[in-house]
Amino acid sequence: MSDLLAGRADMAAGLAVRGADALGASARATLVSHDVPARLAAGDPALWGPAAETAALTRLGWLHAHRRSRDLLPQLAELADELDDLDHVVLAGDRGDTLAAEVVAECLGRRVTVLDTADPGPARAALADRPARTLLVLAARHGLDRTTDAHLRAYRQAWADEGPDAARHVVVVTEPGTELAARADELGAVVLPAEPGVAGPWAALTAFGLVPAALAGAPVTEVLDEAEALTGALDRDRDNPGLALGAALGAAAGEGRDTIALVPDGTGLDGLGRWARALLADATGGRILPLVAESPDSPGATGPGVLTVGLGGALGAGVGPGVAADVAVNGPLGAHLLTWAYAAATAAVTLRTDPFAAPAAAVAGDEPDSGPPSSVEDAIEVYAPSDAPADLTGALRWLLDGLGEREHLAVTAYLDPRADAAVAGLRPLLARHTGRPVTFAWGPRRPEHTDTRGRHLQITGAVTDDLEVPGRPYTFAQLQAAQAAGDRLALAGRERPVLRLHLTKRAAGVAQLLDTAGRTRT
Repeated sequence: MSDLLAGRADMAAGLAVRGADALGASARATLVSHDVPARLAAGDPALWGPAAETAALTRLGWLHAHRRSRDLLPQLAELADELDDLDHVVLAGDRGDTLAAEVVAECLGRRVTVLDTADPGPARAALADRPARTLLVLAARHGLDRTTDAHLRAYRQAWADEGPDAARHVVVVTEPGTELAARADELGAVVLPAEPGVAGPWAALTAFGLVPAALAGAPVTEVLDEAEALTGALDRDRDNPGLALGAALGAAAGEGRDTIALVPDGTGLDGLGRWARALLADATGGRILPLVAESPDSPGATGPGVLTVGLGGALGAGVGPGVAADVAVNGPLGAHLLTWAYAAATAAVTLRTDPFAAPAAAVAGDEPDSGPPSSVEDAIEVYAPSDAPADLTGALRWLLDGLGEREHLAVTAYLDPRADAAVAGLRPLLARHTGRPVTFAWGPRRPEHTDTRGRHLQITGAVTDDLEVPGRPYTFAQLQAAQAAGDRLALAGRERPVLRLHLTKRAAGVAQLLDTAGRTRT
C-alpha cells in the first residue's frame, strides 16, 4: 500500500477516497476558492469556459439523473413481470451507449449478453442461446448504426423462423423524439426514455445504464439509493469524495503524471475501471491517458508519469490487501458512478478542457483497403507501413521503438471478445517491454483525443463461419472489415502510425502473436 493512503480520507455515503489529499491539496484549494464544488453541484454550465457553455447547458443532466431515473422503476417492474419468461437479456448498441450498462450488470452479478461488435462469433453464439426466450434491448441516442441494425435484423429473422411475436421481444432505450423511437413504434416495441443530452459513459445512472441490468433482475433501486446518499456531499469543501478525486486527477496530470492506471483491488466491482477509463478519456480531451491494468502489479500500472488508482467495493476503514496504489476509491456502485462523473468534470475544470465535447466522428470504410501483406509468417499476415520492417518481429520492434516520451501504444483487436479473449494478454507483454503506457480495446475503436499522441497496433482475423445480415448486401464479417478499414483511414488522417496484423487462423495466430511479443525486446 502506498504511503499516500495513510493520510486523511474523504468519505461520504459509504464511499472513501484515500491518498488524494497528498496529491491534490493545492488544486483542491484553488477549486474551493472559485466555489467550484457548489457551482458544479448546482449545474453551472460556465465552469469550463465560454466555448463549452452551450454544450454543458444540455449535458449536465447526469448530476440528477439518479433522481429522474426513479420514474422508470414502476414501468421496469411491470415490464419485468410481463416478460418474466424471457430470461436471456441481450443488449445491442454502439459501445458508447452500451458500456455503462455492461459494467453495471457485471458489477451487480447479472448476466447481460452485450453485442457491440460486428464480429460474427458473438452474434452466432447469442442467436444460438434460446432466441424464443431472448429479450433484445436496443440502445442508441438517435438511430441504429449499421452494426446494431444488423443484430436486430438477425434476431427478427430468428424469431420469424421460430414463430414468436417479435414485438414482444424488443425493448428500446433512446431519447424522446428520435429516429429510433419512431422505428420502435413501427416494431411495436416498448420504449423507455433516456435522459436527453446525457451520452456515453456519463449516462450510467440513466436508462442507458440501468434498464438492461434491471430487466436481468439487478437491484437498480439500491444503485439509485447509493447515488442519492452521496448527493448531499457534492457541494461541500470537505468530505467530498468527488472533489478530492477530481482535484488529485487534475493535479497529477498537470504535474506530468498524466497516465492514470485503473486497477481492481480485489474487493469487487472489477469491471468498473473500463467505464471510468471511457469517462476520463471523454472529459479530459487527451490531457489524461486512462488505461485499465489487470492487477496492481501488472506492467504499466506503476512507474514514472503514472498515477495508480485502485477501485473496489466498500471496505470500511481498510483498503484491498496488498494493493499498491497512489489513490484508493472504495464504496458501493451507485456512489462510485456519481463520484467518478463529478471527479471527471472537476478534473476538466483544473485542466481547462471541455468535458462534453463531441468526439470525432468515426470514418466509414465501405470496403476494406486492399494490397498484399508485407510478409506472411505462419498464421499472421503483416501489413507494415512502408518505413517499417516487413517481418513480424521487426515490425513490432519498429512500433515499440518509435514511441516518444509523451506517446503511448494503443492495441485494438477486431476479434471475438469471448473466443479470442487471450489476445488481451498483449497489453501487459508490450507494456513490460516498452516502458510506455499500453492500452487495449476491442474494435470498433471509439475516436479519442489521445489519437494525436499514440501509435496503433490493429489486429484483425479471418472468419470461417460468417453470418448474413438479412435484407442487406453485406455480411457481419464484411461489416467488421469495413469498420477496421475505416479506423485505419481515420488514424492515417491524423498521421498516426498503424501496424496491422491479420490472423489467418485465429487461435493459432493469437498464440503466435503472444509468443512473439513475449520475445520482442525494444
